[in-house]
Amino acid sequence: MSKKNYSGVVEKAREYYNSDDADKFYYDVWGGEDIHIGLYEGPDHPIRDASQKTVEKMDSCIQNIGKDSKVLDAGAGFGGAARYLAKKYGCQVVALNLSEKQNERDRQMNKEQGLDHLIDVVDGDFENLSYDDETFDVVWSEDSFLHSGNREKVMQELHRVLKKGGELIFTDPMQSPDAKQEDLQPVLDRIHLETMGSFKFYEEQAKKLGMETVQIIDLSHQLPEHYSRVAAELKEKTAKMNHISQEYVDRMLKGLSHWVEAGRKGALNWGILHFKKK
Repeated sequence: MSKKNYSGVVEKAREYYNSDDADKFYYDVWGGEDIHIGLYEGPDHPIRDASQKTVEKMDSCIQNIGKDSKVLDAGAGFGGAARYLAKKYGCQVVALNLSEKQNERDRQMNKEQGLDHLIDVVDGDFENLSYDDETFDVVWSEDSFLHSGNREKVMQELHRVLKKGGELIFTDPMQSPDAKQEDLQPVLDRIHLETMGSFKFYEEQAKKLGMETVQIIDLSHQLPEHYSRVAAELKEKTAKMNHISQEYVDRMLKGLSHWVEAGRKGALNWGILHFKKK
């Protein structure tokens, strides 16, 4: 695997997602094509279907996308959203992602679904983009910015590569404005950060960059719901899976419980943030 010059926090995320246990967990348990927080419509709504609902909801928010559009999916994971957009619109998508192991799965699925001519899977991160100014019509991201220790720079880079009138739409687990440190700390320790983003932070950064806020949809109640569903799914499947180490499973269940607890205590926010470059 090629090694790029990533920042410390980003490199930790890269090493984690490249591990065999993490790769198998996110593919077999979390959602396969989509590995972000889902939109649940009932107690029996499957993780994969709820995750697909998030993609569909974000897509419904975009005002201007079509066959001639060029899209950047920043932190693409296994590439589910990139395939959804390419399949629906016939647009060109760059699926940028730091895990080479995930990217291998992504490229394979693109070939299997006949979409590899529309999707370019790129090893890299969004703190330092190698694209020219005003390259993309849409920048899309799901639950990825929390893996950066320099979210201000991430916003600057994404704004830079957006065309005038282009749209930035993303989700991200964030800290609530009234979060207590003792409730938030176990989550921060889990992702090796001192702080997380917030609705206010991203809106202020967008304003500073001269971007218009199209809409912010607060869906925070879905965060603890999603992590509790993933934990339940992992417990159910653990007995049938001998290819993920018990040490990883135990550590993951503990980590998921921190997310659920912090979410239920109101320390975490999550939702769709949508901005437009003037």
